[in-house]
Amino acid sequence: MANSTKNVDMLNGNLYKSIIVFALPLMASGFLQLLFNAADLVVVGKFCGSHMLGAVGACGPLNTLVINFFMGFSIGVSVVVSTGLGEDNWKKVNRAVHTCLPLALVCGLFVAVFGFIFARPMLHAMGTPEEIIDYSVTYLRITFIGVPANLVYNYSSAILKANGDTKRPLIYLTISGVLNVILNVIFVVFFDLNVAGVALATAITTVLSGVLTVRQLTRLTNCCRLQFKYVKFYKEDTLRIIRIGLPAGLQQSMFSVSNIIIQSSINSFGTAVMSGSSAAQSINGFQYVLLAGVSQATVNFVGQNYGAQKYDRVRQVRRISMLYSAFFGIVSAAIIMCFKSQLLGIYITDSQEAIDAGVIKLLFVCTFAFLNGLYDVTAASLRGIGSSTPPAIISIVGICGVRLLIIYTIFRMPEFHNLYTLYSAYPISWLATLVAGTLVYSGIARKRFAYHDQHMEAFKKDTFRRSFK
Repeated sequence: MANSTKNVDMLNGNLYKSIIVFALPLMASGFLQLLFNAADLVVVGKFCGSHMLGAVGACGPLNTLVINFFMGFSIGVSVVVSTGLGEDNWKKVNRAVHTCLPLALVCGLFVAVFGFIFARPMLHAMGTPEEIIDYSVTYLRITFIGVPANLVYNYSSAILKANGDTKRPLIYLTISGVLNVILNVIFVVFFDLNVAGVALATAITTVLSGVLTVRQLTRLTNCCRLQFKYVKFYKEDTLRIIRIGLPAGLQQSMFSVSNIIIQSSINSFGTAVMSGSSAAQSINGFQYVLLAGVSQATVNFVGQNYGAQKYDRVRQVRRISMLYSAFFGIVSAAIIMCFKSQLLGIYITDSQEAIDAGVIKLLFVCTFAFLNGLYDVTAASLRGIGSSTPPAIISIVGICGVRLLIIYTIFRMPEFHNLYTLYSAYPISWLATLVAGTLVYSGIARKRFAYHDQHMEAFKKDTFRRSFK
């Protein structure tokens, strides 16, 4: 068997149990990754003031735009490895494992150099206020330096997850997260490094998590084991990862492009609104990791079962994941809205205006986040069966297209030039992509599974006839 007995068996057993057991560590890992950013925001907000908080928050969409494009390749790694494991094709898996490390380093170095050089021009293009732009540039440049380690961690952990192991990435993030909080306090409180200190702490701890994850890959005993002497770009496997990962990266980038345009509109309302938006976005991030955990589980479960030609099980995975995503999205929204002011108060201590602005964003983003979760499960299902381009196109049109349409038409009207109109772009775009994604998945899945369904129907009829002989 490809999987260790300690890992989740995606091909057999109760899917309700297996998916949630697989997804919970992913959710916890997502929480810890967000704690890196949340620790930055909380420490900056507490010890440096809301204007510094706005400086860090202004970097979020831009940082995400550049990184997420290459993060899409980790989805390609997950799909290639999980389908290879389902097919029991050890050679395919092993070559993909040894391709992902140089791919992560090359992509990471490109992002680091690009981000360091163009940090200020990009922030200027977003309309970042002059009083905070120097701090934003410093924070952005240091975080970009840590991107190679970030990609190494995410590509390597994608292999572990495809192999059924979600616990070790969680352990490594726990270690890094604790160290990150400690370094944040040391650099900001004792060395007075403000935004540079929190960025430096994040970069250092990201390197640690990357090293630990790579070390674990070298200790595996199956086809996912990493051996440095075999590390290189294998042409066929590199192209396969890029073919699946590139559309996913473009999709994530389109999300980020629309968020940058929204962030630019938010910036026009002033520093207080920027701070409230940054805090609300961080809170929403904790909600989103619940949904992301389910969608990450979906792509791996679908990939393995599709590779093993267990198509009925593929359908079950999507249905169960949709239920889990709706549950986590609705319950988390109810909790956040009940304690919205208290949660925002963790980040903001010196501006009621900023808190009020944050409440408006939470109302639109958190309440309807379950729609985004449902679409992510559908997109993950499409990628799991090897169809990565359609969800990318849907996202570009449904997310960017709808949001830009609202911003450049309705939002420009004086009577609708307010935060309510601006933030309504989120739920409207999520609903549009969910409807389109469901229709596209139904059509593609019907074609992909048609031969299997016809074969099974013929088998059932033959069995029925024999029962009367």
